[in-house]
Amino acid sequence: MNDIITSAANPLAKRVKLLASRKHRRRENAFVVEGHQPVWRAVEAGWEIETLLTAPALLTNQPAQYMIDEQQRSGVPVARLSAELFTRLVNRDGPTGIAAILRTRTRTLPGLTTHPGAVFVALHRIANPGNLGTIIRTADAVGAAGVILIGDTVDPYAPAAVKASMGSLFAVDIAHTPHTDEFLDWAAQHAITVLAADGTADNDHWHTTYAPPLAILLGSEREGLPHDLLSHSTQQLRIPMTGTTDSLNIAVAASIILYETLRHQNTQLTTSTNKNDTDVFSAK
Repeated sequence: MNDIITSAANPLAKRVKLLASRKHRRRENAFVVEGHQPVWRAVEAGWEIETLLTAPALLTNQPAQYMIDEQQRSGVPVARLSAELFTRLVNRDGPTGIAAILRTRTRTLPGLTTHPGAVFVALHRIANPGNLGTIIRTADAVGAAGVILIGDTVDPYAPAAVKASMGSLFAVDIAHTPHTDEFLDWAAQHAITVLAADGTADNDHWHTTYAPPLAILLGSEREGLPHDLLSHSTQQLRIPMTGTTDSLNIAVAASIILYETLRHQNTQLTTSTNKNDTDVFSAK
């Protein structure tokens, strides 16, 4: 594919446009990612690339061009588009000149890797793709073991979710279950503590026990968590608010609790290390 594609009627251009639709992403098991860093992270993580898309007139990042050339030599199809067509297809201000059509990865709860220190984020009926992408990015930042989507949720491969994740989509395992019972059974089977965020909980997030393996459970932006999930959670926690608002954006709430979990883990590690050092010193 060395010729420059200029027409929106080109089959590849039509495919990129269609993949903006959730129906077509599901049917085709494919999605589009745009930008130097996200595409690079997908390549490094070994995701299956259907086609690399580049606009030579827009691509100024020399390492990205080297990466494209290397992928093409390894057999990955590369399509070159005009700057005008590329900009129309990616629907983004300041396009970088590189995008990719990738194959999706479908994972179920049994496919998640659990271990004694694992921390998961479980999201019930999350509806906003930007929020989901931001949570995936934060989960990656704190080294979470995965993100679990419960019930009828937004598609993690929606363009806004992919964009907000900034490539973390390719580093964090994401699983989906349509049923709350399946999630609760999975947690019980693996002895995973379920900490449910609820604004009416007695315990605040500063005084909660974070004992991995655990799953931080948050409800939808509009409705919060249903009673059946709250009642079957191991513990409920709230984030204190002293201003006039009575709720937080779900991505903000997830970030606060995830970093509190990380702080507790680091504190426990430091305490354990200091104790071991003291024991060694005392034994001399």
